[in-house]
Amino acid sequence: QVQLVESGGGLVQAGDSLKLSCAASARTFSHYAMGWFRQAPGKEREFVAAITWSGDYTSYADSVKGRFTISRDNAKNTVYLQMNSLKPEDTAVYYCAFRWGVRSASSGDYPYWGQGTQVTVSS
Repeated sequence: QVQLVESGGGLVQAGDSLKLSCAASARTFSHYAMGWFRQAPGKEREFVAAITWSGDYTSYADSVKGRFTISRDNAKNTVYLQMNSLKPEDTAVYYCAFRWGVRSASSGDYPYWGQGTQVTVSS
């Protein structure tokens, strides 16, 4: 069983930055990919970013490319999402997700999810 805990959400103004963190449970894992997804009110959950175990390969949704950066610290079993130049349309609950193997942009490929952290960007 994998447990994920997100943190770092909050209320910011447009143009500000936030850094989300997602810590996996204390067991030592290897060769797993991590992803960030988000869900705005009334909308379906959408892919934001994903990263491989090594951290060498990342993927981003077009809407966040150049503004968001995903990274990980395997020694801490933690993945991060640095969000810069935030826009009101980035407002959503952000979820981290865990899967064995390669990264994926499909939420259905991730069996483990965190509880979510709210990000609200005011204009």
